[in-house]
Amino acid sequence: MSAGRALNVVVTGGSGPSGIAAARALRNAGHTVFTVGSDRPRIEAAAAEAGSGVTPLVCDLADLAEVRSLHASVHAMLAGTGGTVDGVIHLVGGWRGAKGITDQSDADWEFLERGAITTLRNVTRVFFDDLAASDAGRFAMVSSTAVSKPTAGGASYVAAKAAAEAWTLAVADGFHRGQSGHKQDPVEQHSAAVTFVVKALVDPAMRAKSPERTFPGFTDVEDLAAAAVGLFSSPAADLNGQRLLLGPEPKA
Repeated sequence: MSAGRALNVVVTGGSGPSGIAAARALRNAGHTVFTVGSDRPRIEAAAAEAGSGVTPLVCDLADLAEVRSLHASVHAMLAGTGGTVDGVIHLVGGWRGAKGITDQSDADWEFLERGAITTLRNVTRVFFDDLAASDAGRFAMVSSTAVSKPTAGGASYVAAKAAAEAWTLAVADGFHRGQSGHKQDPVEQHSAAVTFVVKALVDPAMRAKSPERTFPGFTDVEDLAAAAVGLFSSPAADLNGQRLLLGPEPKA
């Protein structure tokens, strides 16, 4: 469960609508929020939109050395409080598709591998020990319902998301082995890694641009943000390794 205190949460991929919504919701819940993007003007504007007190940080999350520098910067800012990082909400995304299998391009795969897999690998490797040590450690990523029903046109996208989900399950196993599953000295599970699953996300700008659309099956970014906040008040043992669907069940 939540430690009953203000937590320190990093939102990666914070420049987009989902990052802004998550940072705002976490800040409104009383947590200290660091929001991360690769473009300084965009992430600073996103942090300002999320609300006073959200700290913008610039990092290329696909560069391991930069992620290590990000980690050091966050720790330096928290040094005076005696705190460390309690949560990482990983919202780095991107879509590339094709007509079928034969025209899946290497350029699209490299883009998806970098955004969906490499960034997640780097962030979890660097922040794993923080989350494992926290009494309310949480990691979350966002995946797609398409992983359960891939299409030929979305092959590269779905393969990248499936790899990211598998890595997240491995992170969950790491938390389990170090806590409730520890053979010599088991303790109550207090850290968890989860995958949020959506068909697609929708935000106010998308609704305003296409007022005639109903976006069936889409998950509003505000609902994603609320789910991120809710992670910190749910038992880690119930969450760890779970694939949590946000939105209606996809049709068969």
